[in-house]
Amino acid sequence: MATGAGERHRVYAAQFAALVDHVSDWEAPSPVVGWTAHSVIDHLTTWFPAFVHAGSPYGWTRRTSATDAPALAWAEQSNAVQLILGDPAQADSSFHHPQLPSCTLGEAVDRFYTPDVFMHSWDLARATGQEFELDPGFAEELLRGMESMEEVMRSSGQYGPRVPVPDSAPVQDRLLGFIGRDPHWSP
Repeated sequence: MATGAGERHRVYAAQFAALVDHVSDWEAPSPVVGWTAHSVIDHLTTWFPAFVHAGSPYGWTRRTSATDAPALAWAEQSNAVQLILGDPAQADSSFHHPQLPSCTLGEAVDRFYTPDVFMHSWDLARATGQEFELDPGFAEELLRGMESMEEVMRSSGQYGPRVPVPDSAPVQDRLLGFIGRDPHWSP
């Protein structure tokens, strides 16, 4: 498991990029109801820039639309986020979002965005028929943290109903079930 915000983003963004590089059908359905492989990229490259701009003077201007060039849009965003995390002036700057407690911009990336990239990697892999396993250490860490605030997460509308998974299932399956995915989903 990667440690530190910059390293964690670097590792999980690179894994996501490797999946992006092997997508042959951007319209393939994904495990997220109503989404395609393309929707996964569009989601990540749309919500996060707006989130950063809402709570910080830093950020970037989205140059390439995921509609026009999903792989390029992903590469641009991944690089922009890594630049933020690599610059202490940006990473350590105050981040104030109306729906969150105050933190640094680096902490906001690490708490909200990198886990989203991590979890959506499975979605993109499944949609496009690629083999992929989530890092069990990070999956366990996320699952523990999210279970402690399940009511808040479910009420946000960002997560579907929990999919029942046996307590004895691998942590990847338990995390996927928690976030509303069927661990055995296939197109």
